[in-house]
Amino acid sequence: MKPAARLRAKTQAARPSASEPSAVQRVVGRLMDLILGELAPGTRLPSEAELARQYDVSRLTIREAVKVLAGRGLLEVSRGKRAVVREPDGSAFGDFLMAAMKHDAKGLFDLIEVRHALEIQSATLSAKRVNRAGLAAIEAALDGMREAAGRMRRGPDKAAAEHRFHDCDVGFHEALALSSGNRMLAYLLEAMAAPLRESFHLSMRGHRLRGRGPDETIAAHEKILEEVKSGDTRGAGQAMRAHLRDAERDVRAALSGGSRKD
Repeated sequence: MKPAARLRAKTQAARPSASEPSAVQRVVGRLMDLILGELAPGTRLPSEAELARQYDVSRLTIREAVKVLAGRGLLEVSRGKRAVVREPDGSAFGDFLMAAMKHDAKGLFDLIEVRHALEIQSATLSAKRVNRAGLAAIEAALDGMREAAGRMRRGPDKAAAEHRFHDCDVGFHEALALSSGNRMLAYLLEAMAAPLRESFHLSMRGHRLRGRGPDETIAAHEKILEEVKSGDTRGAGQAMRAHLRDAERDVRAALSGGSRKD
């Protein structure tokens, strides 16, 4: 074998294959196990030197892995201090949904399908488990929707009133998820807040194109709350399913009736 060929063969043999994780990727995986499985939010990671010894890698590898996890929202990094475990906030999931919605109309319908999977279960579990504090939070959000709807009809700043309406609408769905008693459902609905708000603006446009107004939206939410209050798990799920089907019709009307831009 020629010298150049031997050198090339040695280099390729030393280089990890595309299917093998890099040192940084391996450390990212191990740190994620540590962060999600053992460390509470607010806890500082061990020092770079300690982690480098523990994982048998360089401090530079540790530093790069920490940067990756900070980018994912799992760590808070400050110059000269050890990284701190953050409370998960679902921002990466929300960012993904927003990007999917903006680049492809199908993303809007994907979001509605996700809502069917999550929110029907959320309403069903809420009817089974909701307590007095949970009902108060749901009712407060619904009261906010009613108040904003009145300002949309009478007030001079209808755009601000509509934003308030959608904020309270998101709050209604978040409160319902919290009342389900399932922390994962609550986390996912919180992560979806920004995409939901964006889709609600579009739904409202389609709602108007279909000759309807905020009162019908409020009535759908009142029906969900009524079933939750009565403890009717089946009825709550059906009320949420009907609401989401109507939301899908609104989105289709908005997309076929003009530009998606506000």
